[in-house]
Order: sequence, then structure tokens, then C-alpha cells
Amino acid sequence: MRIRPLAHALLLSLAFAGAPALAQENVDKVFGGITAEAGREYGTLETVNGGITVRAGATVRKASAVNGGITIGRDARVGSAETVNGGIRLAEGAVAGGVETVNGGIRIDKRAEVEDDVELVNGGITVDDEARIGGDLSNVNGGIRLGQAEVGGSVTTTNGDITLDGTTVRGDLRVEKPTGWFSGRKRLPRVVIGAGSVVEGNLVFEREVELYVHPDARVGKQQGTAPLMLDRPDAPRAD
Repeated sequence: MRIRPLAHALLLSLAFAGAPALAQENVDKVFGGITAEAGREYGTLETVNGGITVRAGATVRKASAVNGGITIGRDARVGSAETVNGGIRLAEGAVAGGVETVNGGIRIDKRAEVEDDVELVNGGITVDDEARIGGDLSNVNGGIRLGQAEVGGSVTTTNGDITLDGTTVRGDLRVEKPTGWFSGRKRLPRVVIGAGSVVEGNLVFEREVELYVHPDARVGKQQGTAPLMLDRPDAPRAD
């Protein structure tokens, strides 16, 4: 997983910045949040300690934080949204080029779009109906729940559960083998592929998982460790 050293990059940019840019174009802070006002255009928004709010209809080239969440309002557009400690949310109809955080959940509301990848280490990911992810969607720890949405790449986790509820995944669905700090966890991830879901690639399991595939779902071949199939009447179902 590619997580860039945001804190280092931000501190360097703040320490060595030249003459200040126009406030309406670029905003740099060490302490405090930043708000992009509705309907206006901005360049780069960067803060170390504070959140970033992009209000409805605003356009921002890049939003970066270290300790703070990022909220992208309805029909707003952000070239990229990156934070270290904080969640990221795209409201209905919002568009981001890429979304990336280390510690914090990610929520992508109805009709929102991420043109590239969604990357997360510790936290859950929720994607609502009619949303679209152009690239891959991945985390290490935390549940992934997708509604009637589309993922152009693969969906990957290590220790989290995955639930597809009418979702189309163009790439693979992967559960990777835990390493390092996470290798001692015994709980099996649970993968539920609900009615109407499609995985065009393969189901790739580097560790044992609990798997339920609805009869009305369509998936590719299974590779790797054999899953524990959940075919009991009380098995979880994403109908």
C-alpha cells in the first residue's frame, strides 16, 4: 500500500515557502482548520493540526492534512485528498482524483466519485449506491462495505470484512496474508458477496476466510487458500 510521508512533506513546504500566495488560491497552516467556501476555486490547502472542509460546489486542486479529517461537500471537486490521522468523506455528487489516509474511516456517499485509488490502513470504508471508484480500493484493518457501486480496479483487505451488496468489481477481490504486527490475529475475515454483485476478476485468498456467495452473484475463479464456505441458513446475506 502506498502511503506517502505527509507530515514530513507538509512541514518542509511550510518551512521553506517563499512569498505567500493569494489566500483564495493556496492556504497553508500549522494550527487550525481550513474551509474552502462554496463555489470558489482554490489551489493547495495544507494544514498540520486541523481539518479541511470543502463546501458545496467548491473546486480544490489538493487537500492535505496531518492531524485532521477532510470533508468534501456536495458536488465539490478535489484533485486529491490526503491525511494521516483523520477520516475522509465525500458527500453526494462530490468528485476526488484520489483519496488516502492512514488512520480514519472513509465514506463515499451516493453518486460521489473517486477517479483513482482509495487507500487506507486502519479504518473502515463505506461506499454508497451509484458511487464509482476508478482505481483500486484497499485497507488493512477495518470493514469494507460497498452498495450498488462500481470499483474499476480491485478490492483488497488484510484483516477486515468485505461486504458487496449489488456491487460491480472490475478487478480482483483479495484478502492478503497479514504480516508484522498483524500476523498474530486469529479471527477470520468474512467476505459476503450479495445478490446482484459481480466480481469480474478472481477471488484471491492468501489466508483462510469465511466466504458467502449469493446464488445471484457472479464471481471469477478462486485462488489461494480454500475458504470456509458459509452455506448455513443463518449465513450472512447481502440481499
